[in-house]
Amino acid sequence: MKQRVLITAGADGIGLAMAKCFLKKNATVWVTDINQEALNALPDRIQGSYINVCDDEGMRNLFNTIMQSWGGLDVLCSNAGIAGPTAAIDEISLNDWRNCVSVNLDGTFIATKYAAKIFKDQRHGIINITSSTAGQYGYPNLSPYSSAKWGVIGLMKTLSMELGSYGIRVNAICPGAVEGDRMEGVLARESKVTGLSRNQIYKGYSAGTSMQTWVEGNDIAEMAVFLASKEARYVSGQIIAVDGGTFNPNPQV
Repeated sequence: MKQRVLITAGADGIGLAMAKCFLKKNATVWVTDINQEALNALPDRIQGSYINVCDDEGMRNLFNTIMQSWGGLDVLCSNAGIAGPTAAIDEISLNDWRNCVSVNLDGTFIATKYAAKIFKDQRHGIINITSSTAGQYGYPNLSPYSSAKWGVIGLMKTLSMELGSYGIRVNAICPGAVEGDRMEGVLARESKVTGLSRNQIYKGYSAGTSMQTWVEGNDIAEMAVFLASKEARYVSGQIIAVDGGTFNPNPQV
């Protein structure tokens, strides 16, 4: 039977890489996003919906629509997130803090809440939550993001305990520095705050890993597919970094 997979923020970046990897495994894929242009460009085999993950009613309606269309759901990849402001904590407004935490943490709560009900009724399901190495170590000038990503790890740990007896597995994937437009934006903002060049910061991210490298979206996607597979049938409650082996999250290069 084909896996039925929902990916939030799945029309671009890591989420789109996940969608394409699941398609290669012959899954049926539905994604949400707030980038209409990216949704319009999705491959024909991917169903897309314009929904903000912080919209509780919109997300509830989406899960109802999925149930009407598919009759069930097997995998949720809760992937939506934003970097938030890049600044020292005393320079961050409460509104900017709340917006970042809302998308990263509230959005994960809303998606997992509705998925959990379906999965409990089915007595099976898989939840993959995208966190970050910032959620393991913290990162200077990214306090809202780091705090929210720590938060989703706590949510994952709790859900794995709550839902395991229903045959539901829950794990968190922690990407390191991922090549692509989003991290280029992070580099630009960090450069402005720290006074370091883009290339200095780029090399710094690599230098803080044992493999001296960045990773790619497909690396994260392949891990998501593995965690949703029968080969990972007893993997739950785990924090799995795909990062080249971070040992110093803030090297001074």
